[in-house]
Amino acid sequence: MLSGWGDFVAEYSGLLTTGMLDTLAMLFVSTGIAYVFGTVLGVVLYLTSPIGLKPHRVFNGILGWIINMARSIPFIILLVALMPTTRALVHTTTGVVGVTPPLVASATPFVARMIEQSLAEVPRDTLESVVSFGASMPRIVLGALLPEALPSIVRGISITLISVLGYTAIAGAVGAGGLGDIAIRYGYYRYEDEVMVVTVVLLVVLVQIIQTVCDLIAKRIDHR
Repeated sequence: MLSGWGDFVAEYSGLLTTGMLDTLAMLFVSTGIAYVFGTVLGVVLYLTSPIGLKPHRVFNGILGWIINMARSIPFIILLVALMPTTRALVHTTTGVVGVTPPLVASATPFVARMIEQSLAEVPRDTLESVVSFGASMPRIVLGALLPEALPSIVRGISITLISVLGYTAIAGAVGAGGLGDIAIRYGYYRYEDEVMVVTVVLLVVLVQIIQTVCDLIAKRIDHR
């Protein structure tokens, strides 16, 4: 049994290591970019909502509808639909680079809603005290809103990362690389069950690490 495990490690360790690195690259690069765009959209959604500091019902309704529509598109359909745009942006539709634009496009609306919800949890009196000092809108957002909502935002990051991790596995079906691609090629097409089991275990371990780290960070920075 030990000999068999040793043979498996010798044969597949390089492949699985590359797959894990590709998955991590897709996961963190796409999520990072999505949070840049999603945070901006989430702040705008909150500020223009009825409880925001700059309520604008029409604009908020239109932006919210667009974001909801984008969120409703299954990732595999979005991945295929965006292939021409992806090719124009990064000159490929395969590999880590080729799957990053659709991952960003899929995660950004989700992030926007997460950020909006986190900002809505900030106590109203905290904002009113900052506004009473005559602070500008950028200072209110950067100095009060986002810092106060940070614990909730960090917890939302774990949910986003785990969701995007699932998308990277789906992207493996169209040659994106990563653990999902390995599971499809070796576990499904070649019936090598050991490879499938190991990729699933690696994904489960990765999910547990993400959740644990984000929970610890959120507890550390939450002073309420």
